[in-house]
Amino acid sequence: MSDINYSFFGAVERSFDRAAKFTSWDPGILEQIKQCNSVYRMHFPVKIGDKVEVIKAYRVQHSHHKTPCKGGIRFATSVNLDEVMALAALMTYKCAIVNVPFGGAKGGITIDPKKYSAYDLEKITRRYTSELIKKNFIGPGTDVPAPDYGTGEREMAWILDTYLSMRPGEVDALACVTGKPVTQGGVRGRREATGLGVFYGLREVCDMPDVMKRIGLETGVLGKKIIVQGLGNVGYHSAKFFQQGGAKIIALAEYEGAIFNNRGLDVEAVFQHRKKTGSILNFPGAKNFEKSSDALEAECDILIPAALENVINSENAGRVKARIIGEAANGPLTPEADEIFIKKGILVVPDMYLNAGGVTVSYFEWLKNLSHVRYGRMEKRFTENLNSNILGQMEFLTGKKVGHNAREKIMHGPEEADLVFSGLEETMIVATREIMEMWHNNPTIPDMRTAAYVVAINKVGTAYAELGIFP
Repeated sequence: MSDINYSFFGAVERSFDRAAKFTSWDPGILEQIKQCNSVYRMHFPVKIGDKVEVIKAYRVQHSHHKTPCKGGIRFATSVNLDEVMALAALMTYKCAIVNVPFGGAKGGITIDPKKYSAYDLEKITRRYTSELIKKNFIGPGTDVPAPDYGTGEREMAWILDTYLSMRPGEVDALACVTGKPVTQGGVRGRREATGLGVFYGLREVCDMPDVMKRIGLETGVLGKKIIVQGLGNVGYHSAKFFQQGGAKIIALAEYEGAIFNNRGLDVEAVFQHRKKTGSILNFPGAKNFEKSSDALEAECDILIPAALENVINSENAGRVKARIIGEAANGPLTPEADEIFIKKGILVVPDMYLNAGGVTVSYFEWLKNLSHVRYGRMEKRFTENLNSNILGQMEFLTGKKVGHNAREKIMHGPEEADLVFSGLEETMIVATREIMEMWHNNPTIPDMRTAAYVVAINKVGTAYAELGIFP
């Protein structure tokens, strides 16, 4: 059961209003930051089989304090204007927090992609793209979409091809959309980006002794018991990177149910089991939970909701036993759940910055498309040759040989994925510290979400002030 008359955009506005009190901006500017600047709601006909279907779709540009706007496109029956506006607003705040120079946007088509053939999905995607082009709601310097629920590299390639056909000769056209296949100008590391960003952000929080002492946990991720809800791209990679970091994934939940093993689950083995059987249930050595929501209430150190919004609300928040909640999904907690967790002393690491790995690496892809050169191409061999010379000198001066494994590590010149992951790690560490510093310096701020909003509001407000957009 969810909170009555729940509005996702209303929840974002409530979080914004709570944080605005801790800033000194003029009320008019706060109102401007809060509102969606441009809302495009469209209907268009597409022939599916021998019938014409009228497709409902949206694109919302929340803020133009920086351009282009940036945000994913989702295909789902749940897509509505309230949801798209909320996600566009969160994108603005997310980009501001992680210092990615974009305004927030979001798009969606109200369909169930599973009910259409690839051919029909392509027709819908291309028609949607042409509608965006007609109204100037897509372009490398205007608005740059990306994948979201129900979309991926395939759909982004269709969007790119449609844009290229309608804008021939535009030299930076590849930058009109991100999340593309690598062969079409995509960037290596984009697929893992959001889940890896979740890991980097939570790892940084776990490495802060004062924060961990306050919630009664040991410092570091080693040995932490973690529950992940959602085994999609974000949940799968979050779980995988935590497992590699020495944490125990004790439960995994999906819509068909959940599995639990207090000694830890092998994430890759569970993923392959689901691929083979169509369900995570009945995984060898694990206990089944019939209701997926039961996993949210099990004992653990860190709970990572990585599925849809509004899964933890006033009805079930009181039963959550985790010490840290890492919001890998967009809006998995309602404001009522936030209030309960503040009282219980549970630390909520908010979605608006924690799942910013996707947009951060999308930014790197956009830069790659504008520069027309792959990351690492210019420096990889130079770095390897330089390191080889340094190693040779060390061996000559000491008379000792460096071991094979150490030699390989020292000599390794950066590939594209190495540089992308390095940039993402730096981004998440800086953002975490910035939010925590804001919270630490303002003891009246009630939680980390509010501190994150204060950081975002200040950055967007400063952009308006410095550009002279208001007197």
